[in-house]
Amino acid sequence: MYKFIHVGCGNKYKDKTTKEFNTIFWSEIRLDIDKNVNPDIVGSITDMSSIESGSVEAVFSSNNIEHIYAHEVPRALSEFLRVLKPDGFLVLTCPDLQSVCALVAEDKLLEPMYVSPVGPVSPLDTLYGYGPFLSRGDLYMAHRCGFTQRVLTNHLRACGFPGVICARRGGTFHELWAVATKNHLSKTQLRQLASKHFPFSF
Repeated sequence: MYKFIHVGCGNKYKDKTTKEFNTIFWSEIRLDIDKNVNPDIVGSITDMSSIESGSVEAVFSSNNIEHIYAHEVPRALSEFLRVLKPDGFLVLTCPDLQSVCALVAEDKLLEPMYVSPVGPVSPLDTLYGYGPFLSRGDLYMAHRCGFTQRVLTNHLRACGFPGVICARRGGTFHELWAVATKNHLSKTQLRQLASKHFPFSF
């Protein structure tokens, strides 16, 4: 049984992560800053000191790296790297600001990009945080930084991940997906690993 940490899990479990993690071979450890979502560990992605170094095979981070300030990003990515075993890897997804800002340039700031389970999501929501959540006082859901494909790739490499593959998910998704490994892998090996987790062809 392999272990992965589902950081910033919210109300989601491993069936809402990736097709590979959602198998009998992977055991999920849920971490979130909000104790009301009943995580296994209450904590922040910038301080995962309650988790032993080199203790898990993978980290899954979906749409939470944008909730911290830009200067905190290296600290969070370094924490992800620290808790991984020597052959461990990170799967990370976040908004693709390049495609979102293209909609803003078309003056579609408030028009829905897609409809999520909680309602329509506009470029404004993606840039600064989902409006209905912020209006009810969940200010930790605000977005404080953002990424393009090149910027995310550079951040991951600068923080010590030698193997990085990052792709843009088009259509109505406006997402970046990345796999970053703690050890060196060939391009072919990286693509094979990413294909097990990315929900789209690349």
